Amino acid sequence: MTIRLPGVGGALRTYEPRTEPLAVTPGTPFTSRTVFSAAHVVADPFADVSPDSPAAVDWDATLAFRRHLWSHGLGVAEAMDTAQRGMGLDWAGAAELIRRSAAEATSVGGRIACGVGTDQIASGSLAEVRAAYEEQLARVEESGAQAILMASRALAAAASGPEDYLEVYGHLLRQVAEPVVLHWLGPMFDPALEGYWGSADLDAATDTFLDVIAAHPDKVDGIKVSLLDAQREIDIRRRLPKGVRCYTGDDFNYPELIAGDEQGFSHALLGIFDPLGPLAAQAVRVLDTGDVRGFRDLLDPTVGLSRHLFQTPTRFYKTGVVFLAWLAGHQTHFTMVGGLQSARSLPHFATAYELADGLGLFPDPKLAEERMKTLLSVYGVNQ
Repeated sequence: MTIRLPGVGGALRTYEPRTEPLAVTPGTPFTSRTVFSAAHVVADPFADVSPDSPAAVDWDATLAFRRHLWSHGLGVAEAMDTAQRGMGLDWAGAAELIRRSAAEATSVGGRIACGVGTDQIASGSLAEVRAAYEEQLARVEESGAQAILMASRALAAAASGPEDYLEVYGHLLRQVAEPVVLHWLGPMFDPALEGYWGSADLDAATDTFLDVIAAHPDKVDGIKVSLLDAQREIDIRRRLPKGVRCYTGDDFNYPELIAGDEQGFSHALLGIFDPLGPLAAQAVRVLDTGDVRGFRDLLDPTVGLSRHLFQTPTRFYKTGVVFLAWLAGHQTHFTMVGGLQSARSLPHFATAYELADGLGLFPDPKLAEERMKTLLSVYGVNQ
């Protein structure tokens, strides 16, 4: 069987899909790295909503996908950027997602960490930003999940300099019940976060970020760095206090950062591990044996797909993630909250399909091919 796929110029090319998926099976828990997949939400395709309506979520399918990730030993990073937080999923929807996912994690023994932000307010004073963070922090801690303190658009707008970040984060860290993960999300993921930590100069911003951690090392489990800059992550990693982990959020350079070097390594909290879950889990289990080369042999070939999904505008990577979940059979439709399925082009989808198929990511390649042909027909491409 073959399928005709469009290129950027509009010309159709013939592609022959693979017939067998990559052979991966659930296995034992990881021993050498802590690995989270930031998971997407599944929209309710039958809800009569508009792109700016509150999110209508298919809770059964959303939780089923989390069970899929847990079955392979991955932790779930919940209500994060990959779940369209602030891009279709508001705080009310995120709070319900946290409640349901945390309860599901408890029932199946899965690891979960949940995003804490300030998205219930569009803007406000520093006091209002602190209060918004505290409300969400209480909700996450009540659920029993670990908290991830996410970057805040409202704080970026309200802060006048580094001292405001030191004050707000210090206030929060002094009251957390358990150590948290601090998340530095770069402006390529969210333009409203430009100049976070009080400076557009990344060296100055890094110093402030590290000052927050140094003042409260017992309250910080780790940091997630999402700047798509491998060397900067390595430099930050080497400056962390003892016992504070670095969770890579670099969807361009994750194999080398997880593998590490003679001075250390990164754990992982990645959106790309949503579509790569089983393959990524297999690679980490190989790394657990000390086989760095085998780990890289499995994971390096996935970087091309990841760089494609996360290409500029990077914030629309969620569209490719959900598209691949549909092709892989994890949901019955390609509909997203906020109507975000329209955020990428047909040539982008075609390349994503080809790259994912080449990696063997689809449990049922024939189903993926049929669904890809269905999408193509909607765009007027007849096979």
